[in-house]
Amino acid sequence: MKMNTKANILFSTFVFFAFYHLSFVSCRKTISDHSGNGFTLDLIHRDSPHSPFYNPSNTRSNRLRNAFHRSFSRASFFKKSSLATPNTIQSNISPIPGEYLMKLSIGTPPVEIVAIADTGSDLTWTQCKPCENCFKQSSPLFDSNKSSTYKTAGCDTEECTSLWSSSCVRGNICEYQMSYGDQSHTIGDLAFDKFTFPSTSGENVTIPNIAFGCGHDNGGTFNNYTSGIIGLGGGEVSIIKQLDKQINGKFAYCLISIPLDSPISNVTSHINFGSSATVSGDNVVSTPLIKKEPSTFYYLNLEGVSVGNKTLEFKSFKIGSSKVGFESHEEGNIIIDSGTTLTFLPNDFYLNLESILVDSISSTRKDDPSGNFHLCYESENGTIDAPTIVTHFTNADLELSLSSTFAEIEEGLVCLTIVPADDIAIFGNLAQGNFLIGYDLVANKISFKPTDCTKY
Repeated sequence: MKMNTKANILFSTFVFFAFYHLSFVSCRKTISDHSGNGFTLDLIHRDSPHSPFYNPSNTRSNRLRNAFHRSFSRASFFKKSSLATPNTIQSNISPIPGEYLMKLSIGTPPVEIVAIADTGSDLTWTQCKPCENCFKQSSPLFDSNKSSTYKTAGCDTEECTSLWSSSCVRGNICEYQMSYGDQSHTIGDLAFDKFTFPSTSGENVTIPNIAFGCGHDNGGTFNNYTSGIIGLGGGEVSIIKQLDKQINGKFAYCLISIPLDSPISNVTSHINFGSSATVSGDNVVSTPLIKKEPSTFYYLNLEGVSVGNKTLEFKSFKIGSSKVGFESHEEGNIIIDSGTTLTFLPNDFYLNLESILVDSISSTRKDDPSGNFHLCYESENGTIDAPTIVTHFTNADLELSLSSTFAEIEEGLVCLTIVPADDIAIFGNLAQGNFLIGYDLVANKISFKPTDCTKY
C-alpha cells in the first residue's frame, strides 16, 4: 500500500450526492477538437420520472423528507472527512444513494453505464468483469477485454500517484482501493478508455484516454440502478481536471427545484462545460474559489448573512483541518456542494440567525415531529411571510428565494432549510436553486447569475 505524499488529508469519493445528487445526462453538442468548445448535459434529479429511483407513490413530503435525511447523512460524512488524519485509509463520504445520475458510455465499442455524478468525488469508477464481489446492477457489466481502447494504468503514472490509496499488482498495474463511511467499498484496476456522452440529437461527445476505476470488488449500500460514480470534484483524477484542455477549467450548472408534485417531464437541470459554461450579463456576481485540502471540495468565503436589514458577521469558521474553531483570518470557511440539499451553518452562528428570524416572523411556531428542523411554522398554503435572507460571500451577495429557505416538509408545516451543524459549513443545493453557477478553475472564482433554470 502506498499513499500520496502530497496529500495532507486522506479523501476519496462521495455521493451527491451531492452535486445535489445527479441523474441521467445527455449531451447537446459534440466536441470536435481540444480548443475548449462547449457542450451541455442534462441533469435529471433522482426524484424525476426519468430517474430509475423514481417512486410515483411517494408524496411531496416523502420526497422532501428523504432528501433532507440524505442531506443530514452527507453533512455528517463531510465533517468526518474534513477532520480526517493523513493516516486514515477510509473515505468518510458516503456515495449512496446519489441525488443525480449520469448516463454515458465507456470503451470501443461503447458500453452504456449509469452512475452517480458527484461534485464531492474525484475518481470515476464502474463495475467490471470479472467481478469477484459485485453488487447487482440492471445493466451489463463493463468487459474491458471487449474494448479495443482499454488499457491499464502503470504504477508510475501521474493518475496512479494522485490517488489517495493504491498499490502495485500483477507486475506494474495500479490497483485503487476506496472505502466509504457507510462501509461501502470498491477495489479494482486504474485504467484508461474512451468516454462517450450520448446526445438526444444523435451526436456524441467523445473523449479518449479518461482515467477511471475498473472495479472488480465492490459492495455495500449500492443498488441495482447504478454501476458506479462519476467524480466531478476538484482533485487531480476527477473528470473536471481530466477535461481541463477541452473545457479550459470551466463548468457551470443550473438547478431546478426538487421535483415534488407532478414534475414537467421535459424540464431538467443542466451542466455546461467549456465555452458554454461562461456566466455573463447583468446581475452576475463572482467570489473567489479557495484552494485548500481536501482538494476534492470547492471552498468559498462567507462573510455574513442578512435577515431583512440586520446582518450577522460570519467569523471565518475553519474547516479542512484537524483544528476546528473560529479563526479571524481563515479563508475557505464554507463548502459549496450540489449534493447536499440543506445549508448547514455552525451552531452558534445558526442560533443567532434563528433568533433574528423568530423576531421577524409572526406566524405560529410549531415543533417538527422528526426533530430534524429547529425552526418550523404552521402554514395553510405551504408558505409563510418571512424576511429575505441574503448570503454575503466575498464580493458576492446572493438573495435567496423564500421557496429555497422555507419548505413545506409535511402538510401544514413549513421549516427553515438552514440547519445547525458541528464543525462544518455547507452551502446546499436548495440555496443554489435558480442560479446559473459557473466554476472557473483557472481564474479561481465562482460566478452566480439569477436564472429561471426551468427555461435555461
